[in-house]
Formats: sequence, structure tokens, C-alpha cells
Amino acid sequence: MPRVRVHQHVNPFAPFYIFEPEPIELEKAFANPALPLHLDIGCARGRFILKMAQLETSHNFLGVEIREPLVAEGNRIAKEKNLDNLHYAFCNAMLKLDKLLENIPAGVLQTVTIQFPDPWFKKKHAKRRMVNAELVETVVGRIAEGGKIFVQTDIEFLADEMFALFRENKKLKESATGTNPFPVKTERENAVEEKNLPVYRTIFVKTAR
Repeated sequence: MPRVRVHQHVNPFAPFYIFEPEPIELEKAFANPALPLHLDIGCARGRFILKMAQLETSHNFLGVEIREPLVAEGNRIAKEKNLDNLHYAFCNAMLKLDKLLENIPAGVLQTVTIQFPDPWFKKKHAKRRMVNAELVETVVGRIAEGGKIFVQTDIEFLADEMFALFRENKKLKESATGTNPFPVKTERENAVEEKNLPVYRTIFVKTAR
């Protein structure tokens, strides 16, 4: 079946994308809701967590994406492959991630990945960038103590901006990494590395403070 075609960029402030998502109910999304949860924010076509779900069956994987056709495609593929530890959710993470995650029990969210988000290069579009103070607050508030947040991009100014937002949170300790700690790479990551271009990466760990 051909890949679903979607716009590469969507304006998160467009009326269609400003909505209240239904909070995720782990019991409905996964066969075993008690498994540790890996959240991939801005998952695009979701191939990273698709492969991760196949490799790491002891975890649940939740992909969040603003383009609804990609969410539908991802859930269709997960069903076809009988992956009951994989689910995709339609959500404007920049504005409504807190609503989506509000019913997730404490201690379940163990890993968060944010990989190659849209940089919105023009200064007038900077407010559209997915990682903002509110998103960081939501992620840190929901992730378990000892949980890890992996952030990477090939755009240096965006790396500086995102890393700075997470560094401002006193509950996080940074553990810089030059490599991807996961056994799977995103399509974008592979494309960038094939061109021998740099990727800026870091990991934040939630502490007891």
C-alpha cells in the first residue's frame, strides 16, 4: 500500500489543530497497560517506534503526531502487524500534550524521545516550534524519577534552543551523548548521517530533586 501523502509542515495555530484531545487510556491503547511507556513526540510516520515496538516487547510505545492521516496510517500498520504494545495519537503536542497525558499513572512514563522536529527557520514562525516551556513542563511533570528524555536534531540553533529549555528545569540532569542510545534510527537521522552531516544530541534524566 502506498504511503499516505501529507503536508510536510502544518501550522499548529491553525483552527483545525487547536482542539482538546481525548486523554490516552492505557487500558484501551495497549494489551498490557502496566508496561513501561516510551513516548515519541512528533513521531511523523512513526517508523522509529514501529521498529522499537517489535524489538522491545517489554515496553509500550506511544507516538504523538499533529498530522492525523499519519496517525491513522500508523495505527493501521500496528494492527496489521499485531503489535499490541504500539499506539499513535493525534495531538497538537505544542499546545495540548498535558491534556493527552493527564490520565497516565505516575511512574509509567519512563522514556521520551523528541527527534528532528520542524525547525521553522523564519523568525516570524519561531513560535510554531514544537518544543516550548509548556511542553517541557508537561514532560518533566509526567516522566518517572530516573526517566530519560532523548532530544536530537541536525539544526544547530534548534538544538541550542531545545536544550536550553530543558536545562532550565532543575529536576533534570543532563547526560550528553554523541550517539543514539537506541537500536533504531529515524529516517531523518539515517539521511543526515549518510551525508556525513552533524547531529546534535543529548539526554536528560529526571532526578529526585
